[in-house]
Amino acid sequence: MATKLKLTRPELKRQRDRLARFQRFLPMLKLKQQQLQMTMREVAQRRRAMQAELDEATRAFRSYEAVMADRAGLPLRQWAEPAEVRTSRTNIAGVSLPVFGEVLFPEVTYSLFGTPAWVDRALEDLRDLSRRSAQLEVLDEEYHLLSRELTRIIQRVNLFEKVKIPESQNTIRVIRIKLGDEMTAGVGRAKIAKSKLAESVGSARAADDEDEDQGGSDDSDGEADNA
Repeated sequence: MATKLKLTRPELKRQRDRLARFQRFLPMLKLKQQQLQMTMREVAQRRRAMQAELDEATRAFRSYEAVMADRAGLPLRQWAEPAEVRTSRTNIAGVSLPVFGEVLFPEVTYSLFGTPAWVDRALEDLRDLSRRSAQLEVLDEEYHLLSRELTRIIQRVNLFEKVKIPESQNTIRVIRIKLGDEMTAGVGRAKIAKSKLAESVGSARAADDEDEDQGGSDDSDGEADNA
């Protein structure tokens, strides 16, 4: 249920303070929005570049992938799976973002003399694909976090610009009109009261003057009788 607006001077001050806060915060929100949009563009470019590198590395690997059928029972794909992906965190425009560090792979041992010559290269290429995929996943997470925060900031900017600030401005206008009407009415009542007071004073003075005139007449008549 909406709270009834109080058309009073304290409420006018409260609304003015509220409007001042909105107008102070709005430029900060817009600046953050610009920072997020710029960072998102940079991350999007890095994502596209990393995806292109991953696609190229995948095509290069597939050119000889068929020979892996003769891998002498070595679990190359399993060995190429990351044992750990290390990341750190950074703060951009108030958003905590992951930063890719490195990929650790499990240690493997196999006979260099008892395995085909292509095993070393295949394992290295598979790990390279895993490394690039991990980097791309970190970039995807960065972009997702930035996008989510940007959506929130845009909503707040729109709320301030299209709802809160116009709402406060309109409320201030309504209260000022009401207070102005009350002031005008007060001035009018004061003038009427002053006029009535003046009339009352004038009537009283006229009555006093009339009484003085009558008293003067009585005195004259008395003097005439004595004479």
